[in-house]
Amino acid sequence: MHRVFDAPKERCPSRCGRIASADPAATRHQRCWLHKIGNVLNAVPKSMAPQIRSNLNEICRAPDRATATAALDIFVEKYGAKYAKAVACLTKDQDVLLAFFDFPAEHWDHLRTTNPIESVFATVRHRTVRTKGALSQKTAKLMVFKLVMAASKTWRRLKGQNQLPKVITGVSFNDGIEEKPASDHRAA
Repeated sequence: MHRVFDAPKERCPSRCGRIASADPAATRHQRCWLHKIGNVLNAVPKSMAPQIRSNLNEICRAPDRATATAALDIFVEKYGAKYAKAVACLTKDQDVLLAFFDFPAEHWDHLRTTNPIESVFATVRHRTVRTKGALSQKTAKLMVFKLVMAASKTWRRLKGQNQLPKVITGVSFNDGIEEKPASDHRAA
């Protein structure tokens, strides 16, 4: 069974550790491409940013793992000598950046980024900080619940929700396509 935990580790290392330790073999991490692209672009001159962003998007939006890996290899070859820090930032997380290929293709847009998760938390954080500690624990929970419910009205519906039972039961996917178990039927 595969579970994906899509949260930036730098912001919640203890939570990621608790979730992974519950069942380490079944939990896969997917790093946020939006944040990773930002981190890579921070290591290069601004004049190179558009070209490098385009190359990074080729990796992120590749139709399959082989194409993404080939694009990543080209990126390393092209920029490795001049922008070693940017290349190291990208290659150190290669496996977790490409983990979304092990899930249904319909889910890839949702798995590539943590921004929808963070936008909900930002709304809640913004409101709770403004109250300056005037809430009891009970009213704080109620306010957070109401804020999340209000934010949920604008959420996008999950693409490929019919694939969720397969993911939960541990069906394997390769490059977004369900892997059928090989049948062992022999002719008599």
